Amino acid sequence: MTASNHRLAAAFSGLSGGTALIPYITAGDPLVTSTPALMQALVAAGANVIELGVPFSDPMADGPVIQQAGERAIAAGVSLTRVLDLVAEFRRQDDRTPVVLMGYANPIECMGRDEFVRRAAQAGVDGVLVVDYTPEESADFAAGLSAAGIDPIYLLAPTSTESRMADVARLARGYVYYVSLKGVTGAGHLDTDDVARHLAAIRRHITIPVGVGFGIRDAASAARLAPHADAVVIGSKLIQIIEEASRSEGPQAAVGAAAAWLADVRQALDHVQKGQA
Repeated sequence: MTASNHRLAAAFSGLSGGTALIPYITAGDPLVTSTPALMQALVAAGANVIELGVPFSDPMADGPVIQQAGERAIAAGVSLTRVLDLVAEFRRQDDRTPVVLMGYANPIECMGRDEFVRRAAQAGVDGVLVVDYTPEESADFAAGLSAAGIDPIYLLAPTSTESRMADVARLARGYVYYVSLKGVTGAGHLDTDDVARHLAAIRRHITIPVGVGFGIRDAASAARLAPHADAVVIGSKLIQIIEEASRSEGPQAAVGAAAAWLADVRQALDHVQKGQA
């Protein structure tokens, strides 16, 4: 096992029955230069894994909050190359916390899949989730990532069939990301009982951890999911807090605001033992 995929395995094995907290932020927002510091602050607030969004001009699965964050980052000149540089900068301060890149195929295809894998491994990336790479079309890419010590991560949704779950089970490493709602990020009402039923079906196929994202907007909703999920992923609400603090108090204040909010979520998760109602 390489140092890279060892970090994700260690993050989940060290939970001792608890629930991992995975914040999602967009690389380069609110400032390119503050992204590594923001990542460090989120780790200090209790994040177990950082999902770092790669800005893209046509993010089909993202709601307006994350879309706007991506637009701000693109306007600031953030490319896939710059994202990898930011990961490398974070790695100089933190060699333990896993970093997962989440984004779309186009930037990777422009760089070249093999070149991306090489540079991601060199930067210290631990996992890659490409929204529009389906299992049927990305087996070679997944194999290349795994060979480089990077975990290929896949999405499952309420509409996923048993066949799709089996396909994901064959390729996924690190964890699987269950999209708890139909639609885009930040939308809808979270039905905890419905999520629990879907997670039970997924675990008939998936043996690695399953994280739940979309619709988790506060400490209370995260805590409701904690007995059922191996991890909770929070993106839209966190980015909204970052954007509001940056607009009212400045980009540096956004780092502290994001960390303070995430610490409340961490505290809520820590009060819930996995497997309890």
